[in-house]
Amino acid sequence: MHTILIIGTGKSSTYLIDYLAKTTVEKNRKLILADLSKDLAIQKAKINPQIVATAIDLNNISERKKIVAQADIVISMLPAFLHPLIAEDCLELGKHFFTASYESEQLRSLSNQIKEKDLLFLNECGLDPGIDHMSAMKIIHQEQAKGNEIIGFKSFTGGVLAPESEDNPWKYKFTWNPRNVVLAGQGVSRFIRNGKYKYVPYHMLFKRLETISFEDVGDFDGYPNRDSLSYRKIYGLDNIPTMLRGTLRRAGFCQSWDVFVQLGMTDDSFEMDLPAGFTKRMFVNSFLPYHDEKSIETKIMELLPWVTEEIIAKIAWLGILDEEELPKLKGSPAAILQVILEDKWSLKPSDKDMIVMQHLVEIKTPIGNKSIKSSLVCKGENQTYTAMAKTVGLPLAIAVDLFLDGKITSRGLQIPTVPEIYQPILDTLEQEDIIFKEQEIRK
Repeated sequence: MHTILIIGTGKSSTYLIDYLAKTTVEKNRKLILADLSKDLAIQKAKINPQIVATAIDLNNISERKKIVAQADIVISMLPAFLHPLIAEDCLELGKHFFTASYESEQLRSLSNQIKEKDLLFLNECGLDPGIDHMSAMKIIHQEQAKGNEIIGFKSFTGGVLAPESEDNPWKYKFTWNPRNVVLAGQGVSRFIRNGKYKYVPYHMLFKRLETISFEDVGDFDGYPNRDSLSYRKIYGLDNIPTMLRGTLRRAGFCQSWDVFVQLGMTDDSFEMDLPAGFTKRMFVNSFLPYHDEKSIETKIMELLPWVTEEIIAKIAWLGILDEEELPKLKGSPAAILQVILEDKWSLKPSDKDMIVMQHLVEIKTPIGNKSIKSSLVCKGENQTYTAMAKTVGLPLAIAVDLFLDGKITSRGLQIPTVPEIYQPILDTLEQEDIIFKEQEIRK
């Protein structure tokens, strides 16, 4: 019997747990669900005799290792900064380790030891990173096998609302960690376009947009992610003249969001300590120039001349211009803004989220250039069974299943960019209705 330990049973683990649970009897496997909240783990176990639910105290080293020691494979669904903690336990105890998160420098430092112990530590096997890598590498390897050269690669991904749930002016709600949304894009974005290196500082990010269109669900704004340059090496395209990865939001979102960026309301570098009775409107006004007569709306439009009445209306819809007391008086501007937004941007039980991903690949062939547009649209079912949870959890579950079935034999520190890993995962994802539609255009 193989034992799989899943640490962290929050929203993103729903599909992961369900997929692995349905074959526990057939494949003679046992699942251990470990969470800070034993009640949450019990809830996800759904009275399955092959599943054990337990509480885990990450700070209790002996207890933590005792739980890890029971497993053959450990899946960490914890926040990314906690992965190295579990990875080191797995290395010490000789357990295979899987995550959906980015491969960190701390994990890279363990690479030789992982290989020496003949373990597989598979990272970046979720949505983004994960499905993006796998679907991209499939196209890249197929074209290279034909003797063609990849001369341009752009890829965009977004966690948004399905059109039928776009019931507010922003056409957006939180479908993932709200903090990550509020802080998205901070730092400097870097990419290469037609051989020219490009750097976009945060204050310019939401002005540097391109339109990405999907046949069935319309147009989105795409803005560049922080580091696209490193993907040239990851994808084996070291000399490619165009490499850009980005994030998608519904068209019009970014221009309105940029108001908060320009005012400094997404800043997470200092803490505010505001007096009792401080209102939301006063919070916004604290980032604007003083004037004893002009309204906040007027001051915003004078300070940021591109702001329209429509944008002001979208900001007002959030309730952030109301004379209501702030729900949080102490914290960074970003943290206070997040609490305000959570009130308006939370999913209703019947809401459906949506994942949109698109690769735009330019290819040089012996008979001329061509382009491939590869698009994924995946809609959630409801507030619990979201498209985000599906596209993050299923690739990871499928990878573990394939590994235990002996269909993935790779060892060492890996991400899913090799055919042995990505091809069977993509094939299985198609059976789960996660399907890319490809369009080829000759030039």
